[in-house]
Amino acid sequence: MSLEKFFYDNKLPKLFAIACIFWGTVGMLLGVIAAFQLAFPVLNFSEYFPHLAFGRLRPVHTNAVIFAFVGNGIFTGIYYAIPRLLKTPMWSNFLGKIHFWGWQLIIVCAAVSLLMGFTTGKEYAELEWPIDIMITLIWVVFGINMFGTILTRRERHLYVAIWFFIASWVTVAMLHIVNSMEFPVSFMKSYSWYAGVQDALVQWWYGHNAVAFFLTTPYLGLMYYYLPKAANRPVYSYRLSIVHFWSLIFLYIWAGPHHLLYTALPDWAQSVGTAFSIMLILPSWGGMLNGLFTLRGAWDKVREDPVLKFFVVAVTCYGMSTFEGPMMSLKNVNAISHYSDWTVAHVHIGALGWNGFLTFGMMYWLIPKLFNTQLYSRKLASTHFWIGTLGILLYAIPMYWSAFRSYFMMKAFTPEGQLQYTFIDIVQTVVPFYTMRAVGGTIFLAGVILMIYNLIKTAKAGSFLAKEEAEAAPLLKEYRAPSGSIWHSVIERKPILLLVLSLIVVGIGGLVELVPTFLVKENIPTIASVKPYTPLELQGRDIYIREGCYNCHSQMIRPFRYEVTRYGEYSKAGEFVYDHPFQWGSKRTGPDLARIGGKYGDSWHFNHMLEPSSMAPGSIMPSYPSLFENDIDKGSTNSKIYAMRKIGVPYPDGYEAQANSDLEKQATKIATGLKENKLEISSDKEIIALIAYLQRVGTDIKLESKTNK
Repeated sequence: MSLEKFFYDNKLPKLFAIACIFWGTVGMLLGVIAAFQLAFPVLNFSEYFPHLAFGRLRPVHTNAVIFAFVGNGIFTGIYYAIPRLLKTPMWSNFLGKIHFWGWQLIIVCAAVSLLMGFTTGKEYAELEWPIDIMITLIWVVFGINMFGTILTRRERHLYVAIWFFIASWVTVAMLHIVNSMEFPVSFMKSYSWYAGVQDALVQWWYGHNAVAFFLTTPYLGLMYYYLPKAANRPVYSYRLSIVHFWSLIFLYIWAGPHHLLYTALPDWAQSVGTAFSIMLILPSWGGMLNGLFTLRGAWDKVREDPVLKFFVVAVTCYGMSTFEGPMMSLKNVNAISHYSDWTVAHVHIGALGWNGFLTFGMMYWLIPKLFNTQLYSRKLASTHFWIGTLGILLYAIPMYWSAFRSYFMMKAFTPEGQLQYTFIDIVQTVVPFYTMRAVGGTIFLAGVILMIYNLIKTAKAGSFLAKEEAEAAPLLKEYRAPSGSIWHSVIERKPILLLVLSLIVVGIGGLVELVPTFLVKENIPTIASVKPYTPLELQGRDIYIREGCYNCHSQMIRPFRYEVTRYGEYSKAGEFVYDHPFQWGSKRTGPDLARIGGKYGDSWHFNHMLEPSSMAPGSIMPSYPSLFENDIDKGSTNSKIYAMRKIGVPYPDGYEAQANSDLEKQATKIATGLKENKLEISSDKEIIALIAYLQRVGTDIKLESKTNK
């Protein structure tokens, strides 16, 4: 049989690699700045640069690291690996270019819009509806190009890495579409179709599985390709990879509710999330061991080769994170870890160790290949390895320490039954840990800069190999499976079947968890006294979301003695039926606000937003002077009320016409009350709306309790 000659185009892997390294540096730099802002709030520079305050900067950091750094890393690895695994060029260079430039445009739009305050307020899904549509279109372009390449391949069987790429593509598409269902209010403003408990479940079904199918499964595909390549050894176990793949994608999708333990989510959903999270240890560790055992007999090479050093620690961090995650889903452990810095440490072991180190190892292996040369300095790469490892340790250990210290202080009572520490006392004791975390992040970033220098010198020493010649036999139309082949080989020969089966496997868990929560009314009992927000309160809530207050404050009191004593009556599912989106939060850098309404006077909130430390000495919250200068956007009130009515909030028909009139009456009342306290402010300013919202939060349930007495 004659061999066919063709070329691998290396331009796309090169472009994505450059983008990965560039955006990774930017994302990590923003993370370092945000970390120092928590330790030293003066660095928020709120008076001069309100768009760079922590609440807006933090989602830019998370989106930059997840979708810009890791996303471009995934595409770098895929565009290099898939043609070589399938012995064919990418199906369309034109679609590849659209994918590359479209993805970079999305990243820029995301950064600019988030800094401007355009956010949905849903973690890892903060981007507004026009950018969501852009993501969908570019993801489809990527999928068409990937499947076009698979269908025109010269290699009949699909290697395990491609299984993970296919499952990642179809699952991310499903997650993104379901979670991004929103009702547009204006060009860059929307409200989630879901509310309260339902919104929380959908968000963390998405949030957990975005980690699973964007930060994990595609990187497992990269591990299965690049680790054996770097070690020059076959994968340890083909059969284990089959078990690893199918059990992982089936179990992972169920685990989202473990982010909502002890909340107002129905108990059955919490229990399902916990059970499947525990089961996840087995396939996760199966994949880790498959990776590490691939290096059997090559440990002498590991000691010498910086690429393999990065890969070994990356896979080990994957194993640590996928053991720690299920442990944190146990209710007694989650009671400590949730809303604490433990979660931050856990996430960064995965992000810095698993995603970061695997990406760095891949770059150190790939860039010399693309430029047809040797790595400029193995010694500098090894130095980067040790600097990065030190950075991870200095980042994570203080966060674990902070979590346990704050937990034990939070639940401490005096012999008389009073809380022993105020929230601000606890904050002050963990600030040194925040400083250490920031230093650890800085050290990690220094290692990245060292890598950039090394890779630039490597590229300059070589010559870019734009087209790499290859040859392979054409795919025979007639094929008979060899004797002794297992059942799974049939699936490996049929990419569309693999795609459909992957969608079915991941769809089962989502349907079982989400459908009953939407269709069974008993899952979300209603409370008669809970009413929609007034127009002014709605505007204030949008300002609260715009400024990223949800990044530091939760609105979910769990049924623990110390939380109820500190914050008030524990939260009920029916309280949140008009919350589009929900605001339960995932981290308490500041106190929970679920019962903040009526706790302090309007003047307290006024002064607290102007200068937090004047009301709470020692606070690390930034000030918000812009709220005292910006006018309430009354022009958007009518469209916001209309949108809310369309998604089920029971405002009267035609209420839009009088909404601004009611807004002005309530605003005037608040401004008049402030004036009586010698605080002069126009009723048109945003601070008035924010005060109205904060004074409303949690008060409906109080009215209910008074009625029941």
